[in-house]
Amino acid sequence: MACGRLMSAPVCLIENDENGQLHVRKEAKDILDGIKEPVVVVSVVGLYRTGKSYLMNRLAGQQTGFALGSTIESKTKGIWMWCVPHPNKKGHTLVLLDTEGLGDVKKGDEKHDTWIFCLAVLLSSTLVYNSLGVIDNMALEKLHYVTELTENIRVKAEESQDENESADFMSVFPSFVWAVRDFTLQLKKEDKPITSDDYLEGALELKNGSSPQTVQYNLPRRCLRNFFAERKCFVFPRPASTQNMWKMEELTEKELDSKFLEQANTFCHYIYNNSETKTVSGSRTITGTALGNLAEVYVEAIRSGKIPCLENAVVSLAKIQNVRAVEEALQLYMTEMFNSVQLPMCPEELSNIHTDAEKAAIEVFITVSFNDNGQIYQKELMGKINDEYQQMCQQNYDASRMQCEEVLHDVFDALEKGISDGSYLKPGGSQKYIDMFRQLAEEYRARTGSQIMSEEVLSKFLKTKENIGKMILQADQSLSAAEQEKEGEKMKTEILKQQKKSLKKQNWLQEQMFKDMQRTHDEHVIQITHQMEREQDRMRRDNKRVLEAKLRENQALLNMGFQREAARMQSEINRLKADMDKEKSSQHSKFGQVLNCIGIATTALAPGFTPKLIGVGISMASNFV
Repeated sequence: MACGRLMSAPVCLIENDENGQLHVRKEAKDILDGIKEPVVVVSVVGLYRTGKSYLMNRLAGQQTGFALGSTIESKTKGIWMWCVPHPNKKGHTLVLLDTEGLGDVKKGDEKHDTWIFCLAVLLSSTLVYNSLGVIDNMALEKLHYVTELTENIRVKAEESQDENESADFMSVFPSFVWAVRDFTLQLKKEDKPITSDDYLEGALELKNGSSPQTVQYNLPRRCLRNFFAERKCFVFPRPASTQNMWKMEELTEKELDSKFLEQANTFCHYIYNNSETKTVSGSRTITGTALGNLAEVYVEAIRSGKIPCLENAVVSLAKIQNVRAVEEALQLYMTEMFNSVQLPMCPEELSNIHTDAEKAAIEVFITVSFNDNGQIYQKELMGKINDEYQQMCQQNYDASRMQCEEVLHDVFDALEKGISDGSYLKPGGSQKYIDMFRQLAEEYRARTGSQIMSEEVLSKFLKTKENIGKMILQADQSLSAAEQEKEGEKMKTEILKQQKKSLKKQNWLQEQMFKDMQRTHDEHVIQITHQMEREQDRMRRDNKRVLEAKLRENQALLNMGFQREAARMQSEINRLKADMDKEKSSQHSKFGQVLNCIGIATTALAPGFTPKLIGVGISMASNFV
């Protein structure tokens, strides 16, 4: 989907209804439903009137879009969304989420602000925190929402979190970017230049001690250090003069401060190059469709007074996505078949169309499906496609039979007239009848040779004429009894010969059906293998990211003199390594289970597959035996 063409401006994704409850706007949900490709989601949060929206417009490559406002009032209400084609990642959509400004005194609803912040964290792959001035203790205290994440978000369904709680959060939380606006200080420490990242990390250093003041001082810093594996900082000078600040949307790049413009471009390039595709637990990639469903799952949890749980969300999302995946894949298969099939047609051509349509359907299923444990929904799709294909094959048989019967009636009309007027009930009539039958049979085959039911229709017709043939032989007084018996045997031989031709054709069709089933199996295996490889690769990268973050934090704790905490961190690192080794060793068995499930599904289809397709041939053959 080229979402950029559909969204010329942002729309509201999440807002308050008339009862003050959060809900997902249908317009935004419909837009996300149409995005079948993976999404990179960038959210911006921060206090109101700090210029958040301007950065998001820059990321969208536009001068205007998200409302900037020029007064002391907060312009953005709820969470607004703008989907644009990702400038660097082909086949990906960049979803920008601009959140309601936090801390608006007129609003006076602290819990609402907390939920907006939590939703931004839950939905994004990169979280941008926007603030003014400097990163000091006051700025960190204003970021108290981060200290409430563990109270308002649960990773696992169980009430109690284990000792790896921070690692659990870190594995699913977005990367964190702090954008400091109107920064006027020099980036120096002890008269030596430092980077903006050094500036952030310096501000996040912990204090030794156990007093309430020290604990409170360390709390937001610990949360940022423990929950966000990747942290980045950008400092922006004031973009324009005071008198021009209120009309930022109207200013050209020449009217902006050159250093601000340079930093804004650096910020955008960093986001484009480093923001990952949105995933959930298990490193499962999220499409636009899934993102819309995920937003509804989280908002519904908040509306019902529950704490949003990532593990439960995955379960809910899986059911929604997988039901939809089967429906969309089957619909695509049927559309492709109906648009391409013109009955009757040769089985090879029909099989090739089926193969292409099924491949496209499986691709849709793999894209839309989510966490299909045990391949339950994939097996359901296999069964439904199998049923549709059988029906199409049966329709092909029926259409072929009908066409062959029309040709047969046309071709053998002269024979029928000869039988009716008694032309063959004369001396020498039997040979005339046999010659005419053979001549017309060749003409019939010439006109129906490409039809799959050609031989069966001819066989049935030949069988119906068996008694007439006997009667003509008995009436032919030019033949002796021995000659009549000999010619009768020849007729039986002709019938058996035709029977063999028909059965040979049906056996070939049976083999074709099983080849189709094997191709179905192989295609499912190929695509599920690619999906698992992608997920495993992403999981390895995510695990590596978390482990490296923990190793850095462990070293930082040692440098700051927190020996006891460093020891606990090392234990956590050891557990992480053990879990990663365990996960690595289990991948092979998981893959084997998947192949087994698909194999069982294919085998389960086999008994019902053949009779429907070759049943006509079997019933025909039984008439000769």
